[in-house]
Amino acid sequence: MAPADSSRRASTRFGKYTLIDRLAVGGMAEIFLARQAGLEGFEKTIVIKRIRPHLSKQSTFVRMFLNEAKLAAQLNHPNIVQIYDLGKIAESYFIAMEYISGRDMRRVIPKAESLGIPFPTVYALKIASSVCEGLYYAHQKTDVHGSPLHIVHRDVTPENIFVSFDGTVKMLDFGIAKAANQIEQTRAGEIKGKLSYMSPEQCMGRPLDQRSDLFSLGVVLYEWVTGFKLFTGDSEVAILKSITEGKIYRPSYFKADIPEAVENILMKALEKDREKRYQTAWEMQYDIDQFLSAYEFTPSNIHLSNFLKQLFFDEIEEESARLASGPKASPEPPYDEEIFSSPTRMPSRPELPRAPEPTVVGRHFSERVLNVPLPGPDFDALHALAQKHGVPVSKLVRDVLAGWLKYR
Repeated sequence: MAPADSSRRASTRFGKYTLIDRLAVGGMAEIFLARQAGLEGFEKTIVIKRIRPHLSKQSTFVRMFLNEAKLAAQLNHPNIVQIYDLGKIAESYFIAMEYISGRDMRRVIPKAESLGIPFPTVYALKIASSVCEGLYYAHQKTDVHGSPLHIVHRDVTPENIFVSFDGTVKMLDFGIAKAANQIEQTRAGEIKGKLSYMSPEQCMGRPLDQRSDLFSLGVVLYEWVTGFKLFTGDSEVAILKSITEGKIYRPSYFKADIPEAVENILMKALEKDREKRYQTAWEMQYDIDQFLSAYEFTPSNIHLSNFLKQLFFDEIEEESARLASGPKASPEPPYDEEIFSSPTRMPSRPELPRAPEPTVVGRHFSERVLNVPLPGPDFDALHALAQKHGVPVSKLVRDVLAGWLKYR
């Protein structure tokens, strides 16, 4: 989680926790990077989500917040952020949760775009598959007596989908959206942003079940794959009308090279009639995984990790220094070479497996990344030539370009 530079503050005590840095502030809560100290020098880095003081006085909100947080605290899954503690210190209600070094998807996609790097569709599908796994676990969760808890996230948005720098995908804020909906002080821009990912039944105030989360995930994945936001409008009413009545164009309308199988996954998740939608997150994950398994390159957590580390190399260094107790360290860059390749594209049908070299960000900020699309045969020839001479593709291309520029 990245800090908001304008909101940094000195370390302060908060009960048994030490608040190190304020990461974010919103209408409902402040979020802090914190440490929990224990016996024999034990320390654990965590995140504290502290409810804003004016909300602590609203009994209806507090009751709903605590009930939902207690449900969320029962969730223990690799794709869900773990809640460690829930309580009240002085007049402030808080949640202590797992700290993850990484970034939410609201920041990942724009970061890649700002560097001229198309976000690979296979990575979007990989992340969506992990979200499905976390959602399915939560949706099926029962109490100690085996009775369903009927947990619905209600707020599946890019900011609540977090990818760690080790490539693990985590869902944030399970169930808290129900309490957050009671807040009248939320700023208009935040409301509009949330509305854009709601299901039709959520917009109309109907009772929700797990299928609402799958529609929201479909909206998110549509945005990642096409680069276009699905539901927009000048007002909240316009956005609601777009969701409930607007036409949903097939993704290939915006991006011609999207495989038909991916289109079908998205269109099924985005069915406005929830009876025609995916009925469980497992069904949606199965279709995504079936496509990825047949594709020439199936990304792992390591691939995702490499991609994120290179996108956010400058911020990782700063974050490491902030967490370090001693002087600011200067960690080695995660990779020795800038990698140069054609952008990752998915074929309409499976081809022979070959893991492409990912497009990444150079470590030297005086350099600029040139993202050059190459036809498949040209890239294969370039790759073979580089292997023949025992050099990375990136070095071969740099040498060729340097020679041409020198003697042009």
